[in-house]
Amino acid sequence: MGRTIAQAAAALVLVLLVLLVVRLPWAGDLGIHAATVQRLRHSLLDPGNPLVDADTPSPYYSPWMLVLGGTARVTGLDVFTVLRLAGAAGLVLLVTGIWRYIRTLSAHPAAPALALLSLLLLWGTTPFLWSGFLGLNSLALTVAYPSTFTLGLAFHFWAWLTGALRGNAGGGWGVWLGLGVLWGVILLCHQFSGVVASVGAVATVVAARASGRGVWLRLGVAVAAGVVVLWAWPYYDFFALLRAGEGLESVHRVLYAEPVARYGLVLVGVAALVPRWLRDRRDPLVVFFGLGALVVSAGWLTGHYSWGRALSAALVPAQLGAALAVVGAERSVGAAVAGSGSVGASGVGRRRWVRGGWAVLVGGALLVGGWAQVGTLGYVVPRDGLPEVVEERYRVPWAGYRWITPWVRYGDVVMAEGRSARQVPAYGAYTVAPGYPDFFLSDEGRRAALTDVYFAERTPESVRREVEREFGVRWVVDRRGVLGGTALRVVARGPEGEVLYAVP
Repeated sequence: MGRTIAQAAAALVLVLLVLLVVRLPWAGDLGIHAATVQRLRHSLLDPGNPLVDADTPSPYYSPWMLVLGGTARVTGLDVFTVLRLAGAAGLVLLVTGIWRYIRTLSAHPAAPALALLSLLLLWGTTPFLWSGFLGLNSLALTVAYPSTFTLGLAFHFWAWLTGALRGNAGGGWGVWLGLGVLWGVILLCHQFSGVVASVGAVATVVAARASGRGVWLRLGVAVAAGVVVLWAWPYYDFFALLRAGEGLESVHRVLYAEPVARYGLVLVGVAALVPRWLRDRRDPLVVFFGLGALVVSAGWLTGHYSWGRALSAALVPAQLGAALAVVGAERSVGAAVAGSGSVGASGVGRRRWVRGGWAVLVGGALLVGGWAQVGTLGYVVPRDGLPEVVEERYRVPWAGYRWITPWVRYGDVVMAEGRSARQVPAYGAYTVAPGYPDFFLSDEGRRAALTDVYFAERTPESVRREVEREFGVRWVVDRRGVLGGTALRVVARGPEGEVLYAVP
């Protein structure tokens, strides 16, 4: 009965995620990923900066985005259609990766379903949205992001590495070269998720108690192969990103705010790791959690708040630990009975009570976590069709800027600020200042400062004309109504009160 309930609940969640792929609600970073596909669709070899009219490299030009850009170029499909395909591929990769990895930890039929539910629902009482975090509310808006695809690869990577260390994957040189190449691709596709994948890989090696010259030599070959992939990637210098931390710290400080509200339910999983630690100090989930917690704590203590993006390296093993606590006792009892026949009826009964206790605790936590994220339903159900108590938790996604495309053409430069600057490049235009931090753009600070000056209410018209000439601005999107009465010509008005101006 319990297995059926878990599998049915997981199936319903998957249906919701599939509907979200079709809907593709917009918030956060979808604009930069759409813009990246736009540039690659027009030029696979020399796409330039994805956001501004400049010839610079970009870490967004990853192997996965190259595939998506090539798909758009060859098929002629709309960028957002390609992103829906990316969301579907990422979802399939994630679900199959979770299944493969959890099978290295438990053979129980309900384990994969419970693992999926725990990863999506076992978070906190406040919905949290951030790329690379697998909460249901977060995944609803980031399913098409490279982070989802990369985390799916990471689960497959851990499963493959576990098999190789156990001798179940052949253990030949080709296997280890393949693992190294996959590790490099993961780091290139989404650097922060790549850190999580790396921490999980180290934990897997430690838990496997790898020994012998042959094993360490193969691991060395795998690492070398990954480094070669990183070094040879032509679209950006991966190792230069190691110097990008200073500009990211203030953005990521929020990851350390309100930990109980955002991640409090994960404590159930942390508690579930304790008996695993008592049984085996090198349990893979315990080591994984310990290393992840160490990285995140070091980020807090040293002020390197971008290290908080490795938080999934602590959350994932705890969430999986909670899922396995529900089924792990049954498997242990079966193994013990098969191995020695010495487990008495009282021992079996006691372990069943323990398993039942974990089922109640984890099940309750999943219900609380699911209710906290119930507003996600609003992305696929009409708002007026939601119960009032659910509607209160619904967050309206962003409206797009397709309404500017009858006038703004590919490659035009648009002066925009705030959310507009994060969305306009998705339709092929450039902005003056990038809507997202850009480590490789040397004049980013000046561009941002001039954009602020342009939209300041008391800026002289002559200054605005000078900025327009310098950057070749043809259009302006005004969200705040500060440009009314200027020499700019009104062309169109958007659904949220924005105004598109043509530059004289």
